[in-house]
Amino acid sequence: MAVERFAGEWSIDRTVVDARAGLDGTLVGTARFDPTDDGGLACVEEGVLTFGGSERPATRRLLLRPGPDGSVDVLFGDGRPFYRFDLLDDRWSGVHDCGRDTYTVAGRFLDDDTFEETWHATGPAKDYRLTTTYRRS
Repeated sequence: MAVERFAGEWSIDRTVVDARAGLDGTLVGTARFDPTDDGGLACVEEGVLTFGGSERPATRRLLLRPGPDGSVDVLFGDGRPFYRFDLLDDRWSGVHDCGRDTYTVAGRFLDDDTFEETWHATGPAKDYRLTTTYRRS
């Protein structure tokens, strides 16, 4: 099952490039993907975001649910749909529309203990790229 590949604790190294604001940043932290009662995983990311000359704590919670056809549904922490992906040849992609802005993601496993994701948000209000490397702890 695709969600099982993500289970466990990972370190996070993320770069942030905001073309609209002309700012770059980083996030360093951890992500835990813990099993849930429905066969999915709950992901909690925690770290320190350095951006625009300041540092602040950052957190994110997502839910990964196995789909009926081998796909994975990713939900926001409150259960709202985020995006769906199929893990094909250790790669995946997805799209999330948010108002007039669009978020696209491309991910890939480099090996069993390393994966990376690149998000690109574009639209009238956004133009930024997040690139994250996850390494199994």
